[in-house]
Amino acid sequence: MSSQAEDKRFMAAAIRLCRRNLGLTSTNPSVACLIVRDGVIVGSAVTAPGGRPHAETQALSEAGATARGATAYVTLEPCSHHGKTPPCSEALIAAGVARVVVSVTDPDERVAGRGLAMLRDAGIAVETGVLEEAGREALAAYLNRQTKKQPYVTLKLAVSADGMLGRLGEGQVAITGPVSRGQVHVLRAETDAILVGIGTALADDPELTCRLPGLEARSPVRIVLDPRLELRPASKLAQTARTVPVIAVTERDGRDDPAFLARQAALEALGVEVLICDPRKLDALLTALATRGISSLLVEGGARTAGSFLDAGLVDRILLFTGPEAIGNGGVASPCVSGRMPDGFSLRHAARYGADVLQEYERDD
Repeated sequence: MSSQAEDKRFMAAAIRLCRRNLGLTSTNPSVACLIVRDGVIVGSAVTAPGGRPHAETQALSEAGATARGATAYVTLEPCSHHGKTPPCSEALIAAGVARVVVSVTDPDERVAGRGLAMLRDAGIAVETGVLEEAGREALAAYLNRQTKKQPYVTLKLAVSADGMLGRLGEGQVAITGPVSRGQVHVLRAETDAILVGIGTALADDPELTCRLPGLEARSPVRIVLDPRLELRPASKLAQTARTVPVIAVTERDGRDDPAFLARQAALEALGVEVLICDPRKLDALLTALATRGISSLLVEGGARTAGSFLDAGLVDRILLFTGPEAIGNGGVASPCVSGRMPDGFSLRHAARYGADVLQEYERDD
């Protein structure tokens, strides 16, 4: 096998590994590192939950003395700055690796090529850009937060055969089948936060957690756009706020409104965080979420909220699940359906889950 082919094979394995802890690594990206000696993986790791330890130090620890003279495959440029832990570039140098292969250069201004320079200055051979497109896809949320100072926004829509999101006044309506719903729960497990509008929260009383066996602990932060603070204390969201965080985003502090203050106190007593940030200024909200370390945001509904994000140009990816049955009269129309998407989005992937069809669209820029 040629060196180039081997690099691609091991980097592909590293990229698959880095997806394991998506949504779990706080402000740090989920990075994977493989230490390879004579074609054999002698150490492998992914950024630990919470963001530390980093992948490189864990993989080097596993490899031990066999790391000397080996090749390290890393999905993101090793860090070069001192934070709560020493730089990973220094750890690779100290371990005596002979070569480092990187998929994506880190845009963090504290790194941005400095990690690669440290390695080269130490006499280590460095290759970059290996499977870069796949690496950027896996790291899209982190890269978006670093470059745009906002989370990467995925809009998920479950649409009936006649283009409806549900039926007015009937709460949750099953549009897609169990396989598609399972895929959505996997998506939740990989995401930092999930968002709905207050209309959906009141009509459907959703829980918005990940309920796949074994992934329950990976539920994302739950956010409700709630201008008048109408979220009910008896709702599933409020009742589970101490287990999985809930943020109610409202437009005013309510100091001159005793009823508002009473609603706020009731929600906060249950563990709901009330965030004062005009829900109609979505760009400001996304910036505020990014400062909290939220890199990925899943927007799940409803129609008005989906339309608001699309109109503001804040959606990076659309996942359109289309079910086989029609809703008919009284349906709530989806802001986009198959074959009629907003300008600037292109189809990247399509799959079939049972009787349902998934189409994945990404913003062209």
